[in-house]
Amino acid sequence: MTDVSENSRVLLVTGAASGIGAAIAQSAVARGHRVMLSDVDEQAVRARALSLGSRAAGCVLDIRDPAAWVKAFDATQAAFGAVDVLVNNAGITHTGHASDLGPGQHRDILEVNLLGAITGTCTAIERMTAQGRGHIITVCSMTSFLPLPGYATYCGSKHGLRAFHHSVALEERDGPLDFTIIHPPSTRTDMLEQELADPACAISFAEKSYAPEEIAKTVVDAIVSRPVEVVFPPLGGRIQRIAGVFPRLMRWVIPLAEAKGRRQRERIIAPTGRHRSDAARPSDRSTG
Repeated sequence: MTDVSENSRVLLVTGAASGIGAAIAQSAVARGHRVMLSDVDEQAVRARALSLGSRAAGCVLDIRDPAAWVKAFDATQAAFGAVDVLVNNAGITHTGHASDLGPGQHRDILEVNLLGAITGTCTAIERMTAQGRGHIITVCSMTSFLPLPGYATYCGSKHGLRAFHHSVALEERDGPLDFTIIHPPSTRTDMLEQELADPACAISFAEKSYAPEEIAKTVVDAIVSRPVEVVFPPLGGRIQRIAGVFPRLMRWVIPLAEAKGRRQRERIIAPTGRHRSDAARPSDRSTG
């Protein structure tokens, strides 16, 4: 076991083989925390953990499986001690309009983004309450406030995730746990590349995208500051949150943003020669 500082925490991070999850793990290790990286891709997550040194380890976790969650918590405890912080980060999308997706694709999104996080949170509550401490950080999305065309089921899963997170935080308000939810905007992960290949997702390119490391810094900062909710960017995110309250305003603003996104997307893909026929619409573990 490596030397551990007084302020070091034990983290379990989901979806940590790549994207935001991998950046969270790297940032946490750099600050002296111990991290169990988990992901459905066992080979990739173990390789990622190995690259981070002795304060990191990796395990396979399909967040849809309750038994797998128990194994992940047990593996973390065996490696580093009891989990202090669960970071619910794993998520997927299938790109395209709702009418273009099949029932299985809609189900995939909900089972991972919503039911998977619910299962992990409930597992964490039981464990952390018994040990008398714990912090659950949910990486959600700005789409939990502002519905977007091309992301109907994804947005629905994130709306549900935010509602679940805050409801549970209220239920557990007299207990020993802290709850934080963080809403990234468009983030430069494999998921964004997937969206670039599909014209239905053009609105993702209407505004500036963020590097995973920027989101990761906020997540790791939250271990100490324990904010209730964080939006990105600080000012623009608040405006989007307000806009999402008014359906008529959304019906006016969103088409303008979508048109801007189309123009931006065309500028991005023009030098590469990529076309609509290149869109394969795969799923991805990154979130945002």
